[in-house]
Amino acid sequence: MKILLYGYGNPGRQDDGLGNAFIDRVEKWINEEGLEGFELDSNYQLNIEDSEAIADKDLAIFIDASVEDIEDFCISKVTESSKITYTTHAASPGYIVDLCKQIYGKAPATYLIHIKGSEWAFKEGLTDKAVENLEKALDYIKPLLINPQGLINETEKLKTCDL
Repeated sequence: MKILLYGYGNPGRQDDGLGNAFIDRVEKWINEEGLEGFELDSNYQLNIEDSEAIADKDLAIFIDASVEDIEDFCISKVTESSKITYTTHAASPGYIVDLCKQIYGKAPATYLIHIKGSEWAFKEGLTDKAVENLEKALDYIKPLLINPQGLINETEKLKTCDL
């Protein structure tokens, strides 16, 4: 099984770096557990080229900081109709899935982990609350990554959000 974990955000804007920090921490865990089939990526933002990165995957999970009114973190299923937006500055996960389907005729099961952030100043380092939310998200997702078939088949009960 081929799985892409892709965190994005700006680590120079405090909690906006949650997606990138998720990738750093999950990479250590994947290596410690000796898990295979994972590809990890992080960037400041999603780009149209990311449609190619997901095209050959069975599962894609994007991770981003959230300003939404959520408790700590939540997960949403991404489809080609999920808030499709694209500007010269950023592409949404929904746009990437839609573009993948248009170009390659298929797309993997795709999810977005929203991790609650609270500070966005031009400063490196996550706030204590953001780190707490990040750890909760990691603890939640690790068992799902060990058995990802439940996500692909949508048989897992997720901590979902309707954003």
